[in-house]
Formats: sequence, C-alpha cells, structure tokens
Amino acid sequence: MNKGELVDKVAEKSGVTKTQADSVLSAAIEAIMETVSEGDKVTLVGFGSFERRDRKEREGRNPKTGETMVIPATKVPAFSAGKQFIEIVSK
Repeated sequence: MNKGELVDKVAEKSGVTKTQADSVLSAAIEAIMETVSEGDKVTLVGFGSFERRDRKEREGRNPKTGETMVIPATKVPAFSAGKQFIEIVSK
C-alpha cells in the first residue's frame, strides 16, 4: 500500500474527503519526523513507537575491493511495534 491508497482508506473509514485525509496524514507524518529528528520519542499506544537511535562508528569492508574502512557514527530512525499491532499481524 502506498500513501495514496492509505489516504483513500483513511478517507473511507473516517467519512472525510480524500483531500482532508491527505492533509491530516501528511501533517501527522511530518510531526512524527520532526519530533524524532529532535531526539524525542513518539508513542502511539497499541500501534508502536518511533525514536532516534545512535549507531556507533564501526569497521566495514568495501565489497568491490575488500578494503577495510571506517563507517562513521550516525543517527537512524527506529520503529518498535506495539502489543496490539503485533497481535493483529500474528493472527
């Protein structure tokens, strides 16, 4: 499912127009991305949590040459599914 299909489904389930559903979904996604990028955690009870995790500097290899290289430390987004989400998916 892509964003357009999700907008259609949200509009259908909530009884609003597709334009309204798209606006709300876009705003929610943007708010989650901004909050996580600032280092805060976003928890949606039953659905899951979005957070920023630190990835340490590590040693890697260039797959073409086999040469050892250092992969720098970075910050990455992470998602942990909530209990209710896990239960629904596992059925």
